[in-house]
Amino acid sequence: MTKGLFITFEGADGCGKTTQMKLIDEYLRGKGFRTLMTREPGAKGLGERVREILLNYDGEVSPACESFLFLADRAQNMDCIIKPAVEKGVIVLCDRHTDSTIAYQGYGRGVNIDELKNLNNIATGGRKPDLTIVFDIDVQTSQARVGEEKDRMESAGVEFFERVRKGYLEIAKREPERVKVVDSMRTIEEIHNEVVELIENAIRRT
Repeated sequence: MTKGLFITFEGADGCGKTTQMKLIDEYLRGKGFRTLMTREPGAKGLGERVREILLNYDGEVSPACESFLFLADRAQNMDCIIKPAVEKGVIVLCDRHTDSTIAYQGYGRGVNIDELKNLNNIATGGRKPDLTIVFDIDVQTSQARVGEEKDRMESAGVEFFERVRKGYLEIAKREPERVKVVDSMRTIEEIHNEVVELIENAIRRT
């Protein structure tokens, strides 16, 4: 590939997106593609420090502050990791990106969605993922998979995560060409096979 791809993996905690991202990374490398895995929050370097604050700070965090911390991490990830890799023909796989901010801070926390979209554009320089895969799962199953030990974001409560799920499905409805919803209640192998098909289709369009 002379042109890289930027693919994002989205969904609630416990949906299996990280497992699927690692599986597709192995699959693509086996096919001879160059890949790079990153995440938000917590991209290598500065992002790791931002992630520590976002997930483990035990004091009050305003929704606006939370949003700006995610956006700062995103700008760093995009400018220093994602864009340079894609320009070199690498397939970049990112665990969470702009849609997480819309789903979690917008639909979940109630921050103005249009304002978040504008801020996302600033943080990314207007660069959108070539493909976004949303791993859809019901909230009860998601919470059960996460377990009892939850970080600050995971402890937001069932009603919050119901709004987040609704947000992801609304995003997919509004951008069906970019955002594909995958039923994450199936086996790992069944989900992986669908992810492979989606990504191979994206590669063929490149």
